[in-house]
Amino acid sequence: METGLTHWGDIFVVIVYFCFVLGVGLWSLCRPNRGTTSGYFLAGRDMVWWPIGASLFASNIGSEHFIGLAGTGAASGIGMVAYEWISMPLVLMLGWIFLPVYLSAGVYTLPEYLQKRFGGQRLRVYLSVLSLVLYIVTKIAVCIYAGALFIQLSLGWDMYLSIVLLLAITAVYTVLGGLAAVIYTDTLQTAIMMIGSSILCGIGFVKIGGLEGLQERYMTAVPSVRVNNTTCGYPREDAFHIFRSLTNSDLPWIGTILQSSIGCVWYWCADQVIVQRALAARNLTHAKAGGILAGYLKILPLFFMIYPGMISRVLYADEVACVDAETCDRVCGNPGGCSNIAYPKLVLGLMPVGLRGLMMAVMMSAIMSSLTSIFNSSSTIFTMDLWRRFRSSASERELLLVGRVFIVFLCGVSIAWIPLVKSSAGGQLFVYIQAIQSYLGTAIGALFFTAIIWKRMNEKGAFFGILAGHTCGVIRMILDFVYPGPECGVADTRPAIVANMHYSYFGTLVIIVSVSVIVVVSLLTEPLPKERLDGMTWWTKVSGSRPKDTTLELTEINLEEKDGKCHTMNTTTSVDSQTIKSSDVGLPAPEDRPEKTGGGLCKRWVDLIMGRADEHAVNVNVQTQLAEDPKWQKVVNINAVIGMCVMMFMYGYFG
Repeated sequence: METGLTHWGDIFVVIVYFCFVLGVGLWSLCRPNRGTTSGYFLAGRDMVWWPIGASLFASNIGSEHFIGLAGTGAASGIGMVAYEWISMPLVLMLGWIFLPVYLSAGVYTLPEYLQKRFGGQRLRVYLSVLSLVLYIVTKIAVCIYAGALFIQLSLGWDMYLSIVLLLAITAVYTVLGGLAAVIYTDTLQTAIMMIGSSILCGIGFVKIGGLEGLQERYMTAVPSVRVNNTTCGYPREDAFHIFRSLTNSDLPWIGTILQSSIGCVWYWCADQVIVQRALAARNLTHAKAGGILAGYLKILPLFFMIYPGMISRVLYADEVACVDAETCDRVCGNPGGCSNIAYPKLVLGLMPVGLRGLMMAVMMSAIMSSLTSIFNSSSTIFTMDLWRRFRSSASERELLLVGRVFIVFLCGVSIAWIPLVKSSAGGQLFVYIQAIQSYLGTAIGALFFTAIIWKRMNEKGAFFGILAGHTCGVIRMILDFVYPGPECGVADTRPAIVANMHYSYFGTLVIIVSVSVIVVVSLLTEPLPKERLDGMTWWTKVSGSRPKDTTLELTEINLEEKDGKCHTMNTTTSVDSQTIKSSDVGLPAPEDRPEKTGGGLCKRWVDLIMGRADEHAVNVNVQTQLAEDPKWQKVVNINAVIGMCVMMFMYGYFG
């Protein structure tokens, strides 16, 4: 494949891009309270709706979408867009059902919510570890691999050299700036992705004669080298439809609808990467509006990613649609298929000088926005849920340092996982992502939804329910790795549960198993005391009109009540009237700790990297966050209805 970015115009565009991103990142470092855990991990809880919406979209749309979703479009058509469009009702669920409870509980992380909801520590520790594993196998490694693949194809660099470059660039403002830097740079990168992707889509459609030309030419885009007397290499007859056969298709429509909706509740409503952005909102109305914006933006991947992947197959069928193992290995180094090169191949084949540089900036935006989001959320979970578990007396400065160092560890583990990602799912990266999430993520969504809706659910039911679901999922995931899919034209000799049960159906089975165990075990064991449920479910959540003398349980270790105020073993800070200090809950407030003086040049460098706490930390009132202005509440509700109507129209038109 021809390599790009050899012209000074392309290089200039990329340099300008990095200057903009670095400028926005450095500007975000000037925000106050970067030296507190609330300022670093939740951006001071002061974000407005439009950067939240842009960050939700950018955090979700990573390089794995440009590489994987375009590759799936090249291989099998538009069917996978169902997972994109279902985002609208799911972000509405987040804003209207889940987020009010999370805000009412006053949590930083979702494992922390489980500890407050049920008591004990095992659920919190279990979900924290599991979340980090999921981030590595479905997010970080995939994103790094997809981004490195694009850089390798564009510049001709070694893949692992490309990975080192990616990580070095990403680490700078993520480690220094925290969530605020991530959200603001995500906003810039969303704009860049939209501009660059729309230009490529327009040029591609002009090249092949519009949508009618794509529909006609895609169905005849067959590689010249293929297995004789088979249909290998031919496009699917249902390539331009979402709803496909229940028995002999790659995406059976019932399984796809169930998995993309119920199965993805975990991703949009109970995943730290997404929920952390909503928790950073100034109030509930801003969080809802940001979710609606993200839902609208999620309509665009069909036009910006899937259609370009299909256009790439039309123009470069021998490479993108190869089915012969030797040919595929020669083209992209993966005998399982080369559909993952569809997007970069189209960029390098169609884009003129200057616009190649723009598309390189688009891919770098996708890579960096996803990595920064995942790194920040992963470090939040490790620091707030695991490190504090073993170091209850850790200072705020120690927590900030641990969160930054943990990012480096994540990078190393993710790189080690890349060979498995590279060989999975027959060259369709997005299929790998959805399969792993259906095995491990669906049970988490079932757990959180049941915890919020059903007050009778207790800790034993929650723990054994998610354990049962994940046992089923891990067994199926291991079987998938042990018995990979056969090459085209080769008989399928895999066990029936792998060969005949699509991963979307299996994800639904995991949900049924998890919820059944939760209900049975909860009913057979003692219920939780009523005071444990205060502020922790939809029916007992704090509202904007709730009396202000209510006190929230805000810490997870040794909470006790004295004189109407909450205390913990490691803090002198009291929390009442539902007020959360902008410094970390459960840690001494900055004004309560002795000020250290001196330190010279070394201390100034540490303050530059770690940030310094604002002496006048702003209190965040839970009632203020949950209260909604009636006028803007009505505007948001109307937009939510419009968004749902648009989503249903898209399903009906392309179904």
